[in-house]
Amino acid sequence: MPPVIFAHRGSSGAFAEHTRAAYLQALADGADGVECDVHLSRDRHLVCIHDTTLERTTDGTGDVADHSLAELRELDASSWKGASIPAAYGGPDEQLLSLGDLLLLLRRAGRPVRLAIELKHPSPFGLALEEALIGFLMDEGWDPESSMVGGVEVSFMSFNPDSIRQLQESAPHHQLCQLVADVEPEDVRQALHLGSLAEGAVIDVLQGALRESEAAIEHQEVGLAGPGLQYVRNHPDRVRQWISDGTRVRVWTVNTVEDARFLTGLGVQELTSDVPALIRQALLRTDG
Repeated sequence: MPPVIFAHRGSSGAFAEHTRAAYLQALADGADGVECDVHLSRDRHLVCIHDTTLERTTDGTGDVADHSLAELRELDASSWKGASIPAAYGGPDEQLLSLGDLLLLLRRAGRPVRLAIELKHPSPFGLALEEALIGFLMDEGWDPESSMVGGVEVSFMSFNPDSIRQLQESAPHHQLCQLVADVEPEDVRQALHLGSLAEGAVIDVLQGALRESEAAIEHQEVGLAGPGLQYVRNHPDRVRQWISDGTRVRVWTVNTVEDARFLTGLGVQELTSDVPALIRQALLRTDG
């Protein structure tokens, strides 16, 4: 069977990530599902945005958590990409989405769609983020056994083992995805600009979380493993073993045909891509 293809933050190769345009394009591209990241706004609304701060993907400044949903909706979340948005995909003031907006868009797709939600940590709200998500889904009519909301199948992802443990109390095992990526000390140093002692402490914490995450996958405490592409290339035998043990593997972010064919050759069942149409077409030609 061909792999399941998720559009990473929507079809973010074409339009600004997490925007209405990106998600509508993902549906048009025939993606099996879409992926989103969620943070809580100041007034405890779930918002689709990757970073804890606003500068990279909007014309705003400061932390997402310091703004109300109404304030966030006033921001320009799409112009930075430089892509012209068709009128059918909404105006500039309609591009920033709450999770409720995204779910409504998917429920109107006219076909079954998968929704992979990544809970972003560290969050200033702690595990209240998980509580808010489950509460939101229950209000929307989510069935905890099947993890369906109408025709939308929901899965849950996090790098944070505590987040996954919290979700285990409500979400089904087969829809819990433990994300993993190798800890690169140089990347940590460049990102944090801390002193050597502080950097070492952060690296130790991240490496401990990685070991805990890998153990959760190996002990099948989750039904899904979510390694990054580089992690798979670094540890192909480990990933093969996860698949052999019956764990589904969802790899991010797969943007070249070469990488997609490498992963499907390993037996990876799910791919997350910024360019889902390209990956789907290439794999369909391979299968043909």
